[in-house]
Amino acid sequence: MPLIAVGVNHKTAPVSIREKISFAPEKMVEALNSLVSNAQAKEAVIVSTCNRTELYCAVEDGAGEEQIIRWLGQYHKVAPEELGRFCYAHRGDEGVRHVMRVAAGLDSLILGEPQILGQVKSAYAVSQEGCCIGSELQSLFQQTFSVAKRVRTDTAIGENPVSIAFAAVSLAQRIFADVKRSTALLIGAGQTIELVARHLKEAGIKRIIVANRTLERAQILADELGSEAILLGDITDYLHQADIVISSTASQLPIIGKGMVERATSKRRHKPMLLVDIAVPRDIEPEVQEVEDAYLYTVDDLHSVIEENVRARQEAAEAAEKIIEQGIAEFKRKQESRKVADLIVSYRAQAELIKQSELERALKGLESGQTPEQVMAKLAHGLMNKLIHSPTQFLRQAGAEADQTALQQAAEVLGITDTKESQNERID
Repeated sequence: MPLIAVGVNHKTAPVSIREKISFAPEKMVEALNSLVSNAQAKEAVIVSTCNRTELYCAVEDGAGEEQIIRWLGQYHKVAPEELGRFCYAHRGDEGVRHVMRVAAGLDSLILGEPQILGQVKSAYAVSQEGCCIGSELQSLFQQTFSVAKRVRTDTAIGENPVSIAFAAVSLAQRIFADVKRSTALLIGAGQTIELVARHLKEAGIKRIIVANRTLERAQILADELGSEAILLGDITDYLHQADIVISSTASQLPIIGKGMVERATSKRRHKPMLLVDIAVPRDIEPEVQEVEDAYLYTVDDLHSVIEENVRARQEAAEAAEKIIEQGIAEFKRKQESRKVADLIVSYRAQAELIKQSELERALKGLESGQTPEQVMAKLAHGLMNKLIHSPTQFLRQAGAEADQTALQQAAEVLGITDTKESQNERID
């Protein structure tokens, strides 16, 4: 069953496109079922993060990536011609290589970042929950997780860990000469914001305010870091106090608008405010960049911040690529072994049917009064004839075509060690 990987990422599509085709977590199972039902995919896993949306599908023979891309556009109401300009598709070995590189962090905005492996594992688990995964993708993703673990263990790709969160804090440290005197407003309370908060705490920031849709979740993070917790609805009252605003929620609509920032900068008497929007879809309206003294950055703007980290990890990445190539070869061997195993199972099942058929015939012979000697002779004769029928046909065909290679291979498979010549030699 062919494997197809289709998607967009930070290298092929701007955030304005990525946010259009991102999948909300609560809609993921519904989307998977739609994909499997309507796009000729037999199995599917969807990975959707701020930097990528990718669909991994095991499809029927003859099915192509066009159907998958068409479904993606229809699901998100994006014109196929618009989406097609940004999409990539990988098939077969290239698809296997791609998912392994993604899980190992080699295709991430920040080379080697560790979060993506957890996100891929989560996507796999959601597909299992939705009963949209079978033996093909199970085998692929188990091998992928094994390879990603080896990359982490056997290379330096994970040393001095960095992430989008780290890049956001690094940006703040470059803009504010003394971040220790700053106040940060963090919007959201998920894993990315938690990492941001910890990096800011390590940098010695003076004050952190955590805003979230539910106060309880914000309070949990605030208590861990000795910071303050507020509701999203209270952001207007606190925004002017923030020198640094970093936002990462799953909201489908912007949380901070241009007018809100204009009022905040006015209250701040035009002291500079850094806003970093690392959410997809975006949490902060793009028009905010028009506000004087407000400096807005998105995930796409973090490239320059992480270039140094990319250079530092290139050597480790080269070693990781070799591990991935070994993983692909191992996966292919397992696939071939599984095909052989299936063939052996079918062969044994066929032999079992022949055995049962001849055994039933033998029992009927005994019931009808035939002697045990007669029954045994018929049983042996019947088993022999049926078991050698297909090999005999193959040998006759190969002989008629003078295919010596096929005849030699058949002799080896059938365990034929005595030829007519060697039998004649024994008689002489």
